[in-house]
Amino acid sequence: MRLIRMLLLPVLAVTSLSVHADPKDVARLTQLLEKSQTLTARFSQLTLDGSGTQLQETAGEMSLQRPGLFYWHTDAPQEQLMVSDGQKVSLWDPDLEQVTIKKLDQRLTQTPALLLSGDVSKISESFDITSKEAGGVMDFTLKPKTRDTLFDSLRLSFRNGMINDMQLIDSVGQRTNILFTGVKANEAIPASKFKFDIPKGADVIQE
Repeated sequence: MRLIRMLLLPVLAVTSLSVHADPKDVARLTQLLEKSQTLTARFSQLTLDGSGTQLQETAGEMSLQRPGLFYWHTDAPQEQLMVSDGQKVSLWDPDLEQVTIKKLDQRLTQTPALLLSGDVSKISESFDITSKEAGGVMDFTLKPKTRDTLFDSLRLSFRNGMINDMQLIDSVGQRTNILFTGVKANEAIPASKFKFDIPKGADVIQE
């Protein structure tokens, strides 16, 4: 569950050493994120170590609905599931038959995964943000303002105004690239998509 836990890593703490984000970059990113009230897509993710050697490759599907509803399912054989119902986040590992449940507080809404579906109005409190644009692609680099995180930077890329990919880089240079395909915005999603029923006999961990 390392990647899913990294995507949920709280980054709200602010240090006094950080540089303020450019208000224009913050406004652009906020506008692009808020443009999609719902979003569905397939994703493929590739994790490389600091030397560029492939560590893991997986695929799956995701859905989100503002505010705070999120579904992230990684296909077998490394199946994992993350579901947010707006009140809590459930992390399901079928191999371990274990579900970890976290309360969805303000800190979690500013994590890399839920940033896509949560409240982005205070994004500059958690990240320093820079952007660049070329050929219809807008890249935003977000650097956490706290030091005790598992990643050093998060890049969100938008192609023609729609989320295209994201990349996380950790302190030892390990990179996780996530490419979204078949992206559909602002279509109705069944409410059941964002509800997780704990399987019978599962080990439940409350955090």
